[in-house]
Amino acid sequence: MEEPLSLIDEAPPPEVPPRFNLAAHVLAGMAHRPGHVALEIIAPDGTVQSWHHGEIIAAVTAADTFFRRRLTPGSRILLRLGNSVRFPIAFLGAVRAGMVPVPLSAQLTAREVAAIADSLSPALALVDPDLPLPRLDMPVLSAEALPAEDGSSPSPAPTEADAPAYIVFTSGSTGRPRAVVHAHRAILARKMMHRDWYALRPSDRLLHAGAFNWTFTLGTGLMDPWSVGATALIPAPGTPPEALASLAARHRATILAAVPGVYRKMLKDPRPIPSLRHGLAAGETLLPALREAWHETMGTDLHEALGMSEISTFISGSPGRPAPRGAVGFAQRGRRVAILDPDALSRLLPRREVGMLAVSNRDPGLFLGYFGAEDETRARFHGEWFLTGDLASVDDAGAFRHHGRADDMMNAGGYRVFPREIEEVLATHPGLAEAAVTELEVKPGVRIIAAFCVPKAGAPVREDEIIALATEHLAAYKRPRQVVFLDALPRSANGKIDRRRLAALGTGRSATASLGAGEGSQR
Repeated sequence: MEEPLSLIDEAPPPEVPPRFNLAAHVLAGMAHRPGHVALEIIAPDGTVQSWHHGEIIAAVTAADTFFRRRLTPGSRILLRLGNSVRFPIAFLGAVRAGMVPVPLSAQLTAREVAAIADSLSPALALVDPDLPLPRLDMPVLSAEALPAEDGSSPSPAPTEADAPAYIVFTSGSTGRPRAVVHAHRAILARKMMHRDWYALRPSDRLLHAGAFNWTFTLGTGLMDPWSVGATALIPAPGTPPEALASLAARHRATILAAVPGVYRKMLKDPRPIPSLRHGLAAGETLLPALREAWHETMGTDLHEALGMSEISTFISGSPGRPAPRGAVGFAQRGRRVAILDPDALSRLLPRREVGMLAVSNRDPGLFLGYFGAEDETRARFHGEWFLTGDLASVDDAGAFRHHGRADDMMNAGGYRVFPREIEEVLATHPGLAEAAVTELEVKPGVRIIAAFCVPKAGAPVREDEIIALATEHLAAYKRPRQVVFLDALPRSANGKIDRRRLAALGTGRSATASLGAGEGSQR
């Protein structure tokens, strides 16, 4: 009997009409409940800024008119905005008008903004005057110029479903950030997440811990709840993760969304959240120990999702189908996902074998390409398949296990080793808050595995304890040969572990290093 192949294709994807406008789709969901609260920005001191669906619709329509009076369809617009309601209003207004907004992280420096502007040649920049800005060769307008409403009501631009709708940048954690162009149809693919990750309802109050201009927040925290008429809750800038549980309880959050590191910090001062149905985790690996600690302490489950800037999430656990321990979850129904042989990409691997995770080019959520980089775009495809760069396996029940990025895979001593399997073992040490591993080149041609460990406050953790734990649970070639203690793990602006910076810290046989207060935090 032949081994079953690792191809998951359970249902057809959502139907995509030829003409479709992403922003119009979101606003249509809001229009069913114009008097219902759409957005609350909540501060730790209890201050709340609130907008109803009808107010957001009016502001987005006014922004649409604002852009049409100044630009031609298809124009690119830089959004250099802070964490305020003007960001989603400008974004959706530009998309509704047939323009292509480019949201930028508020953390970017003026030099980085200048480089992006040079690469995209935008027609306009809408900016927050409080953020650093380089000299730009284009009209620059303050976001305060956007009208809240203006009485006009133009029809949405008659855009093609496959036309560019917006551009986002990859995090750059594995190299140079790339400009990812998404089509209007991308919002339809998110319906698969509503069902097979969020279990999203119009009655939900979804609290997202990220900044507005992060794509995880933009999609999961704003567009998705709005497209079903639900309420988005966003903490005000500067809200510490430790305060989120209290805010969630006070404001009756039913769903939380954050990177795993935020959930870890919330457990330092856990508070009950009676209204919470479940949490959503993405952006980095959710280790089983953290998921179990959350469930034991808070009484609810965390559901992980795997995705990337080029397609958002496509594999996830959900309340109706929780991921088995150690697995990310299942392919969302409507996705066509496979594991390919890295050495022969035309060959599907049998189940349980580790290979290259790939998504069909038929997926409506898949990006159009990297802006100005056709060769780089073509290199990511092989026949039908978009090559994610992730290593994964799928078991007989259809559950996917993530083994890390292909470029994160370690090759110490000639053996292929995946960081995640070592990190899962280290996470079981009761004195560690978190841990990560990477390989170090200790001399030309000689590479070893190093463990970077963050002890819990007041926990005396020794190097020999870490080595003993690895010795008990890991094969000899997987065991760390160096242990470095840190105050916090270095992370990208999106909360992902920065393994390049880890490697730079890994000097000496055993060491204690320190990061600045902001360097190990999420944002």
